[in-house]
Amino acid sequence: MKTLLVLCVVCTLVVFSVSMTAEQKLKNCNEVRAAYSSKGFNVNDVPNKGVNGAPLKVCPQGFSCCTVEMEEKLSQQSHTEIKAPVSRLSTNLQSTFRQRHDHFDKFFRELLKNAEVSLHNMFVRTYGMMYVQNAELFKNFFEALTRYYVSGGAAVNLDSMLSDFWADLLERMFRLVNVQYDFSDAYMECVSRHTEQLQPFGDVPRKLRIQLTRAFVAARTFVRGLTLMPEVVNKVSMVSASPSCVRASMKMLYCPYCSGQVALKPCQNYCLNVLRGCLANQADLDTEWNNFLDAMLSLAERLEGPFNFESVMDPIDVKISEAIMNMQENSMQVSQKVFQGCGQPKPSKAFRSKRSMKDTGFNGRFRPYSPDARPTTAAGTSLDRLTTDVKKKLKHAKKFWSTLPETVCAGERIAPGDECWNGTAKSRYESVVIGNGLANQVSNPDVDVDITKPDIVIRSQIAVLKEMTSWLKAAHSGNDISIENGEDDDVGSGGEESGSGCDSPSCNTDRDMYFSTTRSPVKPRIDSVGSPSAGGVASQGSMALGLCGLALALLAPHLR
Repeated sequence: MKTLLVLCVVCTLVVFSVSMTAEQKLKNCNEVRAAYSSKGFNVNDVPNKGVNGAPLKVCPQGFSCCTVEMEEKLSQQSHTEIKAPVSRLSTNLQSTFRQRHDHFDKFFRELLKNAEVSLHNMFVRTYGMMYVQNAELFKNFFEALTRYYVSGGAAVNLDSMLSDFWADLLERMFRLVNVQYDFSDAYMECVSRHTEQLQPFGDVPRKLRIQLTRAFVAARTFVRGLTLMPEVVNKVSMVSASPSCVRASMKMLYCPYCSGQVALKPCQNYCLNVLRGCLANQADLDTEWNNFLDAMLSLAERLEGPFNFESVMDPIDVKISEAIMNMQENSMQVSQKVFQGCGQPKPSKAFRSKRSMKDTGFNGRFRPYSPDARPTTAAGTSLDRLTTDVKKKLKHAKKFWSTLPETVCAGERIAPGDECWNGTAKSRYESVVIGNGLANQVSNPDVDVDITKPDIVIRSQIAVLKEMTSWLKAAHSGNDISIENGEDDDVGSGGEESGSGCDSPSCNTDRDMYFSTTRSPVKPRIDSVGSPSAGGVASQGSMALGLCGLALALLAPHLR
């Protein structure tokens, strides 16, 4: 009798215990209701007590606080939440390099403007009215440099522009040093054709062409690379998640809600597999992304060293002035060669009426200029500071795409150790973490990825990066291959050489470097001239008169 009584008591306690456990589970949906409501959803979507989860498509189908309607809404929420950290990281990266682009672009543009202002001020002081009357030549020179910086070879053929500049300058100076002669347009065309052979400006044009070409190609290509980075990041970050990714994200983030475990976070390795599946295509961008960044870093080092835009533009006024002085010093020899090649010009009637000028005996020359102060540094900084800063950012951006899963699956988004959600329960995640990239997803246990269908947008951006990398590598050698008319292989083959060399007139005969020009060489026209000895004597007398006239023209503003 006593035994039977004990058995009845035990049975009663067991039934009561089971009843209490079930009742407790039914009450767990209250936490789910609060968490669900905090996401902005209607709390009435959540059942007051647990229901049969058989209709659910993603989460476990046993006892559940979720309905099909809730599952659909939480799937959309999971898509948003899995995309949010990736979007935030991408936005920060875009902002970083947009700012660096703006800094570099402003700096280069201000350097160009400051160089033009500096030359104008120096030449007004040094050459007076002779410069003022020919100022448009130099204005056009800087305008062409700016157009080339902005639009490249599609807008300006830099080599031809420089050749035309020196030819035009020679023509104007040739008239000034030979004021005793009248020159027809045809005669001056002959003079222009002889510019390269005559070398009236010494070695300055050759060296300046090398320096300008290398510096401008490097600067504009680097800025173009900084422009491209945010564009690529923006397009890649806009790629939509696949349905299988959304499904996996829902299972990872919100299926714990259905079992009443609203505070349970996913295991780290579980999160990594989900994110690597969702970002498989983005990870494939990493190789070309890193190649592009390496090319940017290499070109940044060029900008700091042999292709330094600042060191070329800052003293350009002094270099051009040096070329002008070379022309003045060599004017007699230059004029003799021109007279031999283009013919003896006709004396100027206007000059003969002022023959008394030759009796002044004045032997003037251009005055060298030593500026007291250079213009304020462009953008309030220097190229070295800009490149030092951007190199740090470029290095930090390496492996951005392949490390996104590790970056996202960290901190408060995951639960450390074994007390975490493994996709089915609160327990250790047993699956192996798979590698990055589309090909590795064939064995992903949590995301179904079709490895035979790479994303078209991302593949197109891989091609864009590859093309830009080739432009950067070419710019590293001083070549601009981005222009539509083909590769410009005239400069930059000197490797590490800066092209600065020796800039003094004594170095004019040093032909240590030679770069052919894109323009077809024009054979000098040789006209028969009278007796060489007679022509030589006449030319020397004419040169003396020309120098006197030039000196007076230059000195006039200072004598007033």
